[in-house]
Amino acid sequence: MGKISKYLPTAIIGSTVAAPLAYIAYIYQKDNHQKQHAVLRNFPLLGRVRYMAEHVGPELRQYLFSGDNEGLPFSRIQYEDIVKAGKYNDRLIGFGSDRNFAEDGFYIRNSLFPKLRTELRIDNSHKVATYRYVVDHEGLISRKEHREEILADPYYLRDEDAIVIGEGYCRHPFTIKGQVGMSAMSYGALGENAITALSKGLGIAGGTWMNTGEGGISDYHLAGDTDLIMQIGPGLFGVRTPGGEFSWEAFKEKAAMENVKAFEVKLAQGAKTRGGHLEGNKVTEEIARIRLIEPGKTVNSPNRFTEYDSFEKLFAFIEQLREVGGKPVGMKIVVGDVEGLEEMARIMRDTGKGPDFITIDGGEGGTGATYQELADSVGLPIMTALPIVDELLRQYGVRDRVKLIASGKLVTPDKIAMALALGADLVNIARGFMISVGCIMAEVCHTNTCPVGVATTDPDLQDGLIVGEKMYRVANYVMSLRAGLFNIAAATGVESPTLIERKHLTHKDIRGRVSSVGSMIHQLDQKEKQEKPVEDLPPKNNL
Repeated sequence: MGKISKYLPTAIIGSTVAAPLAYIAYIYQKDNHQKQHAVLRNFPLLGRVRYMAEHVGPELRQYLFSGDNEGLPFSRIQYEDIVKAGKYNDRLIGFGSDRNFAEDGFYIRNSLFPKLRTELRIDNSHKVATYRYVVDHEGLISRKEHREEILADPYYLRDEDAIVIGEGYCRHPFTIKGQVGMSAMSYGALGENAITALSKGLGIAGGTWMNTGEGGISDYHLAGDTDLIMQIGPGLFGVRTPGGEFSWEAFKEKAAMENVKAFEVKLAQGAKTRGGHLEGNKVTEEIARIRLIEPGKTVNSPNRFTEYDSFEKLFAFIEQLREVGGKPVGMKIVVGDVEGLEEMARIMRDTGKGPDFITIDGGEGGTGATYQELADSVGLPIMTALPIVDELLRQYGVRDRVKLIASGKLVTPDKIAMALALGADLVNIARGFMISVGCIMAEVCHTNTCPVGVATTDPDLQDGLIVGEKMYRVANYVMSLRAGLFNIAAATGVESPTLIERKHLTHKDIRGRVSSVGSMIHQLDQKEKQEKPVEDLPPKNNL
């Protein structure tokens, strides 16, 4: 025993040194003899530093090296704006804007005689009970803060300014007291905690809506008693037979639900024109039951409805949905084929048929899973797409019967106001709401490994997302956006954000030249007419 005690420290020290050296030698030999990576064969061990840096590069750029305005798809400034609005119910900044004013972009035209707050048509008669955080002390490595209950102003539209979808065209029009709602996000793409927190937060804020996404209606969408727009995608999830055909019985059941206020037929999504995609490891028994699909199996819905390959067929389907359900029916599109959109507007004029609303998703829109080539290059961005649709509907005299909902990185009041000026009646937001419930932009939505429990169905990861905490951040965020819209309305000299229009927006190019939106659209129209092929022109009348 004495000898063991004598040599034990030496043995421990020897093992402590020998084990790492043996492991290093093993890795060296493994790298030197593998055939997959040239850098590891030529530089064993050292080459691994490259892969380590590559692995943590996104996090290093996001938190340490990228400038506040450099990150994509959202900059650090945009991310913080969302977090501050949701957590602290605060959007004040100090010292000035971080925007690069040398770049081209849209600017809101202010009035020399803005509206006083007392002149604004705001409905704050009903206060909203919510929670916000107050910072007590900000240290270098710690922050002391406490949560307090407040009665917040909801910033509803007054009744005379409320947006009504389907008025005069269906038995149950949808009346909305706020212009900002949640874009399509399915249960399955997002976990139950995230969907529940979003539903309850939107329910607290009121005057808004929640688009279910194409994955059907879950109990979690209904948890907050908020208004729902049920999306129907080409996969027909939630309204299909076991064989995959459309089920009118299932549709009637959804239409009879009090919370369901409208339906949206999804033709395309900005980043996902290929159709829906859900990895098999996300398809739980519950998700399979809701969607009427097979558990554990990866699902790829088609990129269009099999039965509808023309506007005539699509509009006939929409008309039948409206008649059977009694509620407004819209459609979601991505703008690229301008000639096709002109055909759509003409058919709406000639037949009197068509959707009650059109959701326009910009090519910069997000998704849980898609291919790079589709996300980067298919579909026009929202600020280009929106005025094209608005102008075409005006030219064919059908703009008054259809509402436009814009979607595509519109996460702050100024961007929303710009979309309203370009023709939108309402705005959808997806990733802004994801950030409000804790998304840190890890960009692993398609892997079921979301580190903050938002875009995952993994119960262990979802455990980090506390519904009772995040739902108030959702409520604060949407109310903050509405408050910002009224600030902009006052600056432009109108009483309500519903009155923001083209004349309130201007565009400055990189040389400082200013153009109105109307003149930009006119120039585009003239250019298209000049470039029209000779064979498309009517023949001359030779007398």
